[in-house]
Amino acid sequence: MNSTNAPDDLIHIGKIIGVHGVNGAVRMYPYAESKECFAPGNTLVIVDAHGASIPYEIIRSQAYKTIMRMTLARVTTRELAEALVGSDVFIAKSALPPLEPDTYYWSDLIGIRVYTAAGEHLGEIAQIIPTGANDVYVVKTPAGYPVGEILIPAIASVVLDTDVEQRRMTVELPEGLL
Repeated sequence: MNSTNAPDDLIHIGKIIGVHGVNGAVRMYPYAESKECFAPGNTLVIVDAHGASIPYEIIRSQAYKTIMRMTLARVTTRELAEALVGSDVFIAKSALPPLEPDTYYWSDLIGIRVYTAAGEHLGEIAQIIPTGANDVYVVKTPAGYPVGEILIPAIASVVLDTDVEQRRMTVELPEGLL
């Protein structure tokens, strides 16, 4: 990335999927649950198809159904907005809202190693599926494991410990899950 922030300091929070109107507003599909990321005054880093990373200040934003409509500084025409369609949107990790205890950003969990309480390595979290009741971790298992992936519910009775610094999660799988 050609950003002043190291890639580890940026969190992928959306993708620009279209334009809105003639004055340069963009439509973005957000990956972030919290809409605080998209508040006016925040700075987003947009990475275009050529890999260029450019910071843009949010001037105006509005949630509309499943998307965000945003006006960005320096994007004042439909043509400038159209040039951003397909771009990935990032925000500095330091700009994200604080977390409640025992909650984590998805970006901190993707790739974390998952072990049973007995120490058996199950694999790494490859994806997180949001559901109405709780998230579900999709754990990609190592080669030779009987199944290619394991779906683990993100609930306290199953997830015993999460150590983001050590990139390790310990789980107690419910009987019959494997």
